Amino acid sequence: MNVNKLAFQKKYGPWAVVTGASDGIGRAMAIEIANMEVNLIIVARNQERLEALGNEIQKEFKVTVKVIAIDLSTINSVKNLISQIEKYEIGLFAAIAGFGTSGYFFKTNINDELNMIDVNCRSVVEQTHYFANKFVSQKRGGIILMGSLVGFQGVPFASNYSATKSFIQNFAEGLHFELKPFGVDVLCSAPGPVHSGFGDRAKMIMGNSASPEEVAKETIISLGNKVTVRPGFLSKFLGWSLIILPRILRILIMRMIMSNMSHSNK
Repeated sequence: MNVNKLAFQKKYGPWAVVTGASDGIGRAMAIEIANMEVNLIIVARNQERLEALGNEIQKEFKVTVKVIAIDLSTINSVKNLISQIEKYEIGLFAAIAGFGTSGYFFKTNINDELNMIDVNCRSVVEQTHYFANKFVSQKRGGIILMGSLVGFQGVPFASNYSATKSFIQNFAEGLHFELKPFGVDVLCSAPGPVHSGFGDRAKMIMGNSASPEEVAKETIISLGNKVTVRPGFLSKFLGWSLIILPRILRILIMRMIMSNMSHSNK
């Protein structure tokens, strides 16, 4: 299925904001949006990687790229970000920034766990509130939030991470139906394992992984057409095979899967 570029630009252009753009899904998402010939504001912590990506995109596509290096876990980071993008006519917000941990929760660093909540949840809510108001006033726009295969039930050895993704899943589902009457599309993208830097930071073995490019492409195709998309074979297979089971069985199956994936349990 191909996306009509002119229709995409009219609904979601002329500028898009992508967080977490220096690596993995965020990087692939930025490239996919650039391919639709929508200008980009790319956001992440690593200035050097962002600038390299911005230069690469501007050479390959007919778009302009603005780079903003910022740590979205800090308390005033979203206000700082908004102050730098208010003048742009933005039609698409892709909240891709996020990270996870794995292993026994009681053995993890509590500062890492709280920081994850700040990045995966608090920051996303604050940014989404700004863009929801902006897009409603424009009567058009799109919001992409990153859920996960682990966000549909509790997951031992990824308890806090799966909880943050469950929050995003519920948040996106509610917003989808709130904002649809105002011409604003909201999509939750819930992939399974993805081959990116995420697994290294989370100390996870990412077997049977989808590529970031696969996730980005399927997400863009689904924007405006679905409430939730499950990019990648494993996300689809486990999603549809687990959905018929009682919640307690889903949790036990995910415990087995995560026990095998987590370096921390080896």
